[in-house]
Amino acid sequence: MNVQFNPEVEDYLFDLIEILYQKEYFSFYDNAEKYVMSLVMDIELNINIKQKKKSPPRFRKFEPFYIK
Repeated sequence: MNVQFNPEVEDYLFDLIEILYQKEYFSFYDNAEKYVMSLVMDIELNINIKQKKKSPPRFRKFEPFYIK
């Protein structure tokens, strides 16, 4: 399955690396980067097997289902 990330999401994920490192969740920048990349890999590999739920009425105009 091919997963495409919105450019804003990509920017957020790269910013997340900086945030995790600066707030000292990780002592080394490389570890923060590996953590975010593992999140991306989890999304890419498992998005098709995650349980889908029906969207609330106000969001159905965008998508009928969402993944938690």
